[in-house]
Amino acid sequence: MAQDGPRAADGPADDLRADDPGADELLDDAEYGAEDGAGDAEAPDLFADAAAGLDPDFEALLVYLRERRGFDFTGYKRPSLVRRVLRRMGEVGIESVAEYQDFLEVHPEEFAPLFNTILINVTSFFRDRPAWDHLRERLLPDLLAGAGPVIRVWSAGAASGQEAYSLAILLAETLGVDEFRERVKIYATDVDEEALTQARQALFTEREMTGLTPEQVERYFTQEGSRFAFRKDLRRSVIVGRNDLVQDAPISHVDLLLCRNTLMYFNAETQNRILGRLHFALAPNGLLFLGKAEMLLSHAQLFVPVDLTRRFFRKRETGTVPERRALPATVDGGAQSGTGDLARLRRAAMVSSPGAQLVLDADGRLAMVNTHAERLFRVEERDVGRPFQDLEVSYRPVELRAAIAEAVATRRTVWLRGVERHQPGAEALVFDVQVVPLTREDGSPLGCTVVFEDVTHYRRLQRELEYANRQLETAYEELQSTNEELETTNEELQSTVEELETTNEELQSTNEELETMNEELQSMNDELHTTNEELRASTEEVATLNEFMSGVLSSFRAGVVVADQDLRVLAWNAAAEDLWGLRQDEVVDQYLLNLDIGLPMSELHALLRRQVAGDGPAHETVTLQAVNRRGRAVQIRVTVSAFTPGTGGRSGAVVLMDPAD
Repeated sequence: MAQDGPRAADGPADDLRADDPGADELLDDAEYGAEDGAGDAEAPDLFADAAAGLDPDFEALLVYLRERRGFDFTGYKRPSLVRRVLRRMGEVGIESVAEYQDFLEVHPEEFAPLFNTILINVTSFFRDRPAWDHLRERLLPDLLAGAGPVIRVWSAGAASGQEAYSLAILLAETLGVDEFRERVKIYATDVDEEALTQARQALFTEREMTGLTPEQVERYFTQEGSRFAFRKDLRRSVIVGRNDLVQDAPISHVDLLLCRNTLMYFNAETQNRILGRLHFALAPNGLLFLGKAEMLLSHAQLFVPVDLTRRFFRKRETGTVPERRALPATVDGGAQSGTGDLARLRRAAMVSSPGAQLVLDADGRLAMVNTHAERLFRVEERDVGRPFQDLEVSYRPVELRAAIAEAVATRRTVWLRGVERHQPGAEALVFDVQVVPLTREDGSPLGCTVVFEDVTHYRRLQRELEYANRQLETAYEELQSTNEELETTNEELQSTVEELETTNEELQSTNEELETMNEELQSMNDELHTTNEELRASTEEVATLNEFMSGVLSSFRAGVVVADQDLRVLAWNAAAEDLWGLRQDEVVDQYLLNLDIGLPMSELHALLRRQVAGDGPAHETVTLQAVNRRGRAVQIRVTVSAFTPGTGGRSGAVVLMDPAD
């Protein structure tokens, strides 16, 4: 992420200091640092080989992920990528990369947690607000003034959308809501479908709203339950979709492109490829906004720093500018052939010039050669007048005949740069050769001159400078890589902290729910205790009534039988037990007419049915011959009465059996 700073395009030392404001975030590296150490101790060879790209199983896993799910992680930096994969392997209890690939084939649901572990989505609204303030106050006015009727903005690596909606708020505040809706298109892209789903919903928790002022929350969000929803009329200008910076085509004609702390996850080769696509995506005056760990010091051919401290860059046009050099003055024919002091002066000046020089006439013959050329190319005064093509210098160290013909034909100077002349036992000499056509005043060709400019010393200095630049660039890249590694670990750790905070909140919520359930259970227990007391009291009342009824029935001298509507025995007193020899527990719930006693029950069937149905008189009495339990013949007077247990209850019958003796 970009950081605040007052300087633009500072030197290397300032680049380092530009990251100091984010040093507190580097403390977030502790979790992954400790974990990495543990992982290395358990499998140091695995981690070292995989981090160096030497583990065939790990590389095969990356190819498998690319072919099966379309996620190409081969361009990611190996150390951080290996850490995350090993971390996920440890969570599922697998030690071998090959076994983990087999596990993925059998359990496709494992892809989601693996990708969530690899794709660290750490973002917030207006993260590093000083950089956003600088964009609003210093850069955005000129950018909007030079933009077309439609302002196109791209947030690459948008994660769950806070950055894209921050852009929407920033542009709405700058342009006004009405103009924003008419002119602005914001493209929010990422490779993580889960994060994109959250970005499409545009719903954020109170903790995720960190970074917004109360005024911005009130103006651009509406509360829906426990979350906040971004304004729907502004949400229509934000287009959320999947885009892989490594594989997919970039969005074109972008005025403002945010790719903050995304490049640092990739290796140098993949970064170069992505930066080429970002360069293509930007409009001619487009602005690139990077993260604080990304300086682009080695990509000056693509981007020009606008504010290196805050990581703002502008697109550089890559077309080459043709070199322009003034043509030398033409040589006057009269002066060349004149006599006298002026002619001798000109010849002496030419002969003694420090650069090797040859002059050819219109017929292609050597007309003049200076001292330096004689010594360097073994051309002597006696060679004057010979055809140039017969001389060794015409083709060694470089083919000059074609260049001379081109210069004469086009009447323009022809340059041959970087011509090397090798000498035995000495350093090679490097020349820039200039072929200049010479014409008369009337424009007719007079000849040409060939000048060898010795640039050996400059080339040597240039090579030393290039070597020093490469060394410096390597140092910068190593520094940037280290910075990116720290930032990556910081992002990973921050993500872990957020996960732990979320887990803590979930555990706290679960604890509160358990406390509520405990209170409810306690209340239910109290209610059950009260109900138990009431049931115990009812049971005691029923027991008392049963004892009372048993006492009442036992007090009758005659046998008493109470039957229900279906003529099943409900009560059987002691006198009936003594008379017929059957206990109460043997006859209760038995069909009365099926009882094996000495009383002919079949003769009572009609009486019982009439009483149960309520068709007869209230009491009916008959006298029957019977045999008691002792085997004696007795006369029994049987009285059958109707029995109704209560209002709405089922009717029955009461049978009194009184021995006639």
